[in-house]
Amino acid sequence: MAVGDERCVVDLNYSAEDEEFRQEIRGWLKSNLVGKFAQLRGLGGSGREHEAFEERLEWNRHLAEHGWSCVSWPREYGGRGLSLLQQVIFHEEYARADAPARVNHFGEELLGPTLIAFGTKEQQDRFLPRIVAVEDLWCQGYSEPGAGSDLANVSTKARLDDGGRWVIDGQKVWTSLAHNANWCFVIARTGSGPRRHDGLSYLLVPMDQPGVEIRPILQLTGTSEFNEVFFDGAVTDADLVVGEPGAGWSVAMGTLGFERGVSTLAQQIAFQRELESVVDLARNNGAIDDPIIQDRIVSAHMGLDMLRLHGLRTLSGEQGIEASITKLLWAPWHRSLGELAMAVAGPGGLTVAEAPYELDALQTLFLFSRADTLYGGSDEIQRNVIAERVLGLPKEARA
Repeated sequence: MAVGDERCVVDLNYSAEDEEFRQEIRGWLKSNLVGKFAQLRGLGGSGREHEAFEERLEWNRHLAEHGWSCVSWPREYGGRGLSLLQQVIFHEEYARADAPARVNHFGEELLGPTLIAFGTKEQQDRFLPRIVAVEDLWCQGYSEPGAGSDLANVSTKARLDDGGRWVIDGQKVWTSLAHNANWCFVIARTGSGPRRHDGLSYLLVPMDQPGVEIRPILQLTGTSEFNEVFFDGAVTDADLVVGEPGAGWSVAMGTLGFERGVSTLAQQIAFQRELESVVDLARNNGAIDDPIIQDRIVSAHMGLDMLRLHGLRTLSGEQGIEASITKLLWAPWHRSLGELAMAVAGPGGLTVAEAPYELDALQTLFLFSRADTLYGGSDEIQRNVIAERVLGLPKEARA
């Protein structure tokens, strides 16, 4: 089977080698998600990153010991060097096994590929082995109170002192898992230029030092995986800038490009599992007999199929509008799934059953998915970016 058009064709005919690899990872997961690790199945998803964090960290290190960390990286950097289709297989089988969410996403999927593409050999030698072994955990210092989707508006500043170190002052916000990370890749303004994108630098900053303060942000779900991070005279070595000083915009955009990678296809398997839970509830409580609910369930299934086909289409290497609209497709779909879950639950969805009065999975889905169209770049800003930078349309009038 092939998916695509005259611009973009993805061949989904798996080779015998690919199918052999599928059996390898499926068998390994079956043999290793046992004992204490079996209790971690399904834990740590969106809005539930706090669940069994230390235990999931141990699981991640177990993966690394057996060569299942950073599978997309070239072998010379400590990865497994999997082909594109094998990466798809790995992430799909991992999701189908209901294996716990991994804690190493920012290092493995974002910073590591960025260092491979833009870093110096010294930076690669220092950091990549520790990411592969899950010894360092990273967070992403991009968003600020005045620069969320508009990343070029960052005001965090960094300057070189007489001792040859970058001194950083400013604030970051919505910094996922900063309270668990020991390093952060930070976009800071180190100079100026004719465009707002000029003068930005991509710095690698240790979190465990004076001058770094982390404040958790309490969310609707009652959890706090997002944080504010304050830099007040925090320092990092002069050579821990990725790319040239002042030219960090292209590096930052490279990181965001890696974020759209193969691993996002596994997200859709998690979505499928959530949709099945909604359908099961509808069958159990009789909501399935409501024709309006039936129509919304059918629409959800069709939307999920569309998400998968679009995701496969982007695997051709196209990084134009097809890749740019990915979040505009899945975010509102997932938010509407949360709304459907509450419609199916009915009045019972407004209450929690008993002490300790924790939200159930569908209530968490509904509350957390309200943020889907905001975090990672709001839908409104993303539409402007696509219109102006991808399609070349006139810029929106600014007041």
